[in-house]
Amino acid sequence: MSDPLYRKELLRLAADAHGAGRLVAPHATGEAFNPACGDRVSVQFTVRDGRIVQFAHETKACVLAQASASILGRALPNAKQSDVEKLRAAVSAMLESKSSPPAAPFGAYAAFEGAVEYQSRHRCVLLPIDAVLDAFGKEETK
Repeated sequence: MSDPLYRKELLRLAADAHGAGRLVAPHATGEAFNPACGDRVSVQFTVRDGRIVQFAHETKACVLAQASASILGRALPNAKQSDVEKLRAAVSAMLESKSSPPAAPFGAYAAFEGAVEYQSRHRCVLLPIDAVLDAFGKEETK
């Protein structure tokens, strides 16, 4: 595929599906839904001292959301809510051509630079991050 939206590295991330599945006893669950396309992401994680210890996701969505969830599956352990909030801002700014991709451990979001031209697809990339923020916003993580 030569489409800049679907780079090989992005397809590989989606296929790897880091963190796909469910946790036995999550401390928090969150969900995000894109009514424009039907994409849905559910996340679960455990927390210790305000930091994510284990993370899992169920992603019924396009390749872009799957790849984004896979990045989180690999990079979210040890992150705290403020890290995820900064990540969302950084990815959003990157997609709006206002900044470079996020720094490590989230540098794999550089694979989405081809999505800059497709504003309708930005929500797909952000959906898994929004699901994590939804989970942090719920009472069980407080």
